[in-house]
Amino acid sequence: MAEEEIKNTTASAEATETTAAPKSKAAKKGKRIVNAGAVHIQATFNNTIISVTDKTGAVLSASSAGANGFRGSKKGTAFAAGVAAEKALEIAKKNHALNSVDVYVSGIGLGRDAAIRAISTVGIKIDSITDVTPIAHGGVRPKGERKP
Repeated sequence: MAEEEIKNTTASAEATETTAAPKSKAAKKGKRIVNAGAVHIQATFNNTIISVTDKTGAVLSASSAGANGFRGSKKGTAFAAGVAAEKALEIAKKNHALNSVDVYVSGIGLGRDAAIRAISTVGIKIDSITDVTPIAHGGVRPKGERKP
């Protein structure tokens, strides 16, 4: 009986020592409040990727059609792009109090317009829409001799 009491007291003393967190860890940061940001939409034929950033380019939230459960050819649809945009923007609005965005669209997929429409349905003000799709121009002259 006396041995059990000794074991119980030593076990409880060990438990308090192991559960105490070390004091050297830094305190957790609070959530950043970002009033204005940017939404980058990459719309390809196979998928649509939405990234919500602040003005400096630090990503606040991101989502894609594939991350929302769409597989195969369904990832490239306009509906999947709308769902992905809604999810990314709801997270940014809830966690960072995002109010207005500039939209940058890249690519030629079906999700371009649907993602922009989804931004307005979430209740975020769109300041500007810019198309940043690269345009091919033939490129620079290749290395080596010119062929006759």
